[in-house]
Amino acid sequence: MKHFTFAFVLFMLGVSILGCAAPVSQPTAAPSVCTLRLATTTSTYDSGLLDAILPDFEKKFNCHVDVVAVGTGQALEIGSKGDADVVLVHARAGEDKFVKDGFAQERFDVMYNDFVLVGPKEDPAQVKRAQSAQQAFKLIADSGAPFASRGDKSGTNSKELSIWASAGITPTKGMKWYNALGQGMGETLLASNEGKFYALTDRGTWLSMTAKLPNLEIVFGGNTIDENPDKHLHNPYGVMAVNPDKFSGINAAMAKNFVQWILSPATQERIGAYGKDKFGQALFYANAAK
Repeated sequence: MKHFTFAFVLFMLGVSILGCAAPVSQPTAAPSVCTLRLATTTSTYDSGLLDAILPDFEKKFNCHVDVVAVGTGQALEIGSKGDADVVLVHARAGEDKFVKDGFAQERFDVMYNDFVLVGPKEDPAQVKRAQSAQQAFKLIADSGAPFASRGDKSGTNSKELSIWASAGITPTKGMKWYNALGQGMGETLLASNEGKFYALTDRGTWLSMTAKLPNLEIVFGGNTIDENPDKHLHNPYGVMAVNPDKFSGINAAMAKNFVQWILSPATQERIGAYGKDKFGQALFYANAAK
C-alpha cells in the first residue's frame, strides 16, 4: 500500500516510477472558427452551383462560408452595410456603382449565362413568334396573359424592368395580369408553374428546376445559350471583396482568398463543367480573366 502511495505521489509530481519525466499538459486555446460571409444572388444557390463548388473552398482554407442568397439588390445592400465579406452578383450597373461608392476596390468577371422567357406550353400570348425579348414582352402585355415578376430588386428583376421600358411599357400593380411576387427565382418559377404565368429567368436556374415545372417551357431564348436570338439577354456575374477600409470586422484576408479561389483555373473549370453531365449543357460559363 505504501509503494502504491509513493508511486502515486511521484506520478502527481510529474515523475514516473522509472525516473522519467512525465509530460505535463499545458492549457491550449480553443481553435478559432473561421467564417466567411457571402452575399449572393438566389440563382447561384437555387441552381445548386454553390453546393457543388463551395466545399472545395471550405476544405482548402478551413473556413466555413455563411451564404445569404437574396436578390442582387439586397446582396449589394448587405455588402454596403458591412454585413458581408464578399458579394457574388449579376447586375453590372449596380456592381459598378458599388465599386464607385467605395464599398469594394475592384470587380472581377466570374461567369455568365443568359436570360430566357418561360411560359405555359399553350403560349396564349403567342410569344414563340417574337424576334426579340422586347417584342415578346409587348405580346404578353397586349394579350393580358399573366406574368410573374420577381419584384425583389434582383438582377433578374432589373433586367425584366429594362425590357419593359424598352417596349414602352411601365407595369404597375393595377394591371391585373402583372404579378410582382417579391420572391427569389426558384419561388417565382414554382409560382409560375402553378399559375401558368410567363416569367423571366436565368437559364441556369431554369435548367436545374425543369423537373419541378411540368407546366412551363422556354417560349423565347432557345434551348441553349447559342440559340438565344437576343444578345441583350446576356447575364454576367461578378465577384467583389467588401472594402475593409469602410468597415471594421471584415474578414479581408479570407475574402481575398475567396476572390482568388473563384477566379482560379481549377474553380473556373468546375463552374464551366457544372450541369453538363445532367443537362447536356453548362448552367454557367466561366469567364474570369486569364
